[in-house]
Amino acid sequence: MKNRHSPHKQSIEERIKNFNEVSHGLLEEDAVEEAKRCLQCKKPLCVFGCPVGIDIPAFIKKISEKNYQEAIRIIKEKNVLPGICGRVCPQETQCEGVCVLAKKGQPVAIGLLERFAADMENEKALPEIKERKDVPVAVIGSGPAGLTCASELARHGYPVTIFESLHLPGGVLTYGIPEFRLPKRIVQQEIEFVKKLGVEILTDTIIGKTLTIDDLRKMGYRAIFIGVGAGLPSFMGIEGENLLGVYSANEFLTRVNLMKAYMFPVSSTPIEVGKRVAVIGGGNVALDAARSALRLGGKVSVLYRRTEKEMPARREEYENAKEEGIEFHFLTLPIRFIGDESGYLKGIEVQKMKLGEPDESGRRRPVPIEGSEAIMDFETAIVAIGQKPNPILTSTMPQLKLDRSGIIVVDPETCQTNIEDIFAGGDITTGAATVISAMGAGKKAAHSIMRFIEKKAEQT
Repeated sequence: MKNRHSPHKQSIEERIKNFNEVSHGLLEEDAVEEAKRCLQCKKPLCVFGCPVGIDIPAFIKKISEKNYQEAIRIIKEKNVLPGICGRVCPQETQCEGVCVLAKKGQPVAIGLLERFAADMENEKALPEIKERKDVPVAVIGSGPAGLTCASELARHGYPVTIFESLHLPGGVLTYGIPEFRLPKRIVQQEIEFVKKLGVEILTDTIIGKTLTIDDLRKMGYRAIFIGVGAGLPSFMGIEGENLLGVYSANEFLTRVNLMKAYMFPVSSTPIEVGKRVAVIGGGNVALDAARSALRLGGKVSVLYRRTEKEMPARREEYENAKEEGIEFHFLTLPIRFIGDESGYLKGIEVQKMKLGEPDESGRRRPVPIEGSEAIMDFETAIVAIGQKPNPILTSTMPQLKLDRSGIIVVDPETCQTNIEDIFAGGDITTGAATVISAMGAGKKAAHSIMRFIEKKAEQT
C-alpha cells in the first residue's frame, strides 16, 4: 500500500517570522498520485462523514485523471467554500476518519485534494442557477453558515441579501482564523464566488441595531436565516482579569486578522505582546492565538487544565505549534492574574491539576492538587476558553426561544426556530463548533426555507 503524500511547508525557521501560509499543499504530481490511492468504494463511507455530502470518490477520480475543472465542479455541487474547507476542516475526524484505508494504514488525503482542486480551478466552476424567483430571503451573518445558506438559496433562484455587522464579510473566516492557516485572499476569492451566484452582501449593518427583524419583514423578506456565530468571549472570572495585557482570544485574533496587526511594523493597530505570553485553553482558537503571538515576537506557553489527550485542537495544528517552539503546560490551571503597580500583567498564579471522573463532555474532569500553587512570569495573557452567543440580535427578539446559555433553539431536522419565518444555524445554535458543521447547518436551513416558502405559496 502506497504511503500518503504530505504537503510542502515553509521551513520552521522561516515560518515563525512571518504570517504567510505554512502549508503549500500538494504538488500536482503528488496530488495525482495521492488521488490514485483512493479505492473508489461502492459504498463510500467518506461521503457520509462529510457534513455537506460531497461526492468524494467522484472528485478524487477526476484529479487522478488530471481533469481538475470537473473535480472542482463536482465539489461545488455541495460545497461553495472548497479552498477554505480544504485548509481548516477537521478531515481527520470526518471524511478521512472513516476512510477504508485508515483501518490498516493512512487515509486518502481528502482535505489536501479538495484544496488542490480549489487552488487549481476554483474560479471556473459556476454552477447552474435556476430561474429567478420573486421571493427574497435575508441572511444575517456572512460566516460559513450564512454564506452556505445564501449560496444554496441563490442557486435555486431565490434573491438573497446577507447582512454583515463588520466592514468585511467572512465572519470567523476573516476575523478569527490567522493568515498563516487561512489566507484572506482565499476567503475573499470564495466570497466573490458566492456573489457571482447573485447574492448581495451589505456590510456595516447590525441587525438588532441598524435594522430590526421587523424592518427586514417590512422590506419584503419572506424568510430570515440567522447565522451570526458565537462571537462573545468567555472569561475565567478570576482575580486580575481586567489587568492591562490580558486579552480575550476574540479581541486578540480580531485585531491580528481583521485589523491587520500581523502586518507589523506598518500596521496602524499593532499589538505589543511582550517577551512572555500565556495562552489559556486547548482548542483551535487557543493554538491560533498562540501561533500568532509567537510570530509577533513573544515566547509562548499554552496553559491547559487537562492533558494532551483531551485537547480539542486539531492534531495537525498541535504538531505545528510544537514544531514552532511553543511550550505546553498540561494539567495547569490559572487561578489569579498578578499585576504590577501600574496595572500591567506581570505574572499568573497557577495550580496543578489531576484528572478525575468524566464530566458531561465525556472528558475526565480536572481536579486541583492542594498545595501545588506556583507563580509563572508573563507580560501577556490570552484567554481562549470558548465563546458564547452575542445577545445584540436575540435581545431584541423576546419571543425567540433560547436556551440558558443564549443559544437559539431550533428544530434539528429543519433549523426552524419557534418563529415560523426565522431559521438559524451554525455556532449560534450549537456554541462554538467547526466551519464545516456550520456549513452543513446553512445548507439544511436553505432547503427548509425553500420548503417553507413553497408551502406558504400553496396556502395563498
